[in-house]
Amino acid sequence: MEKQVINPWQWQQQRSYVQAVEVQHVMGTLYCAGQAAVDAQGNSSTADMETQLRQAQQNVEQVIRTAGYECQNIVRLTLYTTSSAELFACFGVFQEWVARHGIQTAATLLEVKGLFETLKVELEATVVK
Repeated sequence: MEKQVINPWQWQQQRSYVQAVEVQHVMGTLYCAGQAAVDAQGNSSTADMETQLRQAQQNVEQVIRTAGYECQNIVRLTLYTTSSAELFACFGVFQEWVARHGIQTAATLLEVKGLFETLKVELEATVVK
C-alpha cells in the first residue's frame, strides 16, 4: 500500500487531521461501524465525555487489531458527538491518541441531536492495508 497525505495548508495539523489521503495498491479496506463507549457486555456508558472518548478509542482500536489492520492506517475518521463543546474540552485526549498511533486521516466532526442510549461520542473509521 502507498499512502500520500494532501495538505494544501498547514493550519489543520494543529487540529490532528489532514485534508485528504490518497491510497494506492490497497490489499484490503476495513469499514468500521461506529464505535462508542460500550463495554464487552453491551452496556452503554453513563460516564463523562472524556471517559467515553477514551473507551470509544479503545473499542475502535480493538476492532482494527482484531481484523488484522493497524490504527496508523486509518484514512477516514468521522466523529459524532452530542456536544461539540464537551468534546473540545477534552480534545487533547483525541490528539494524544492520533499522535500515539501516527494517524494521518481525513476527518469530519458532526454534532448530532443524540446517540444510542446514554452515549456522547462515536468514532467511525475506514482503514486500509
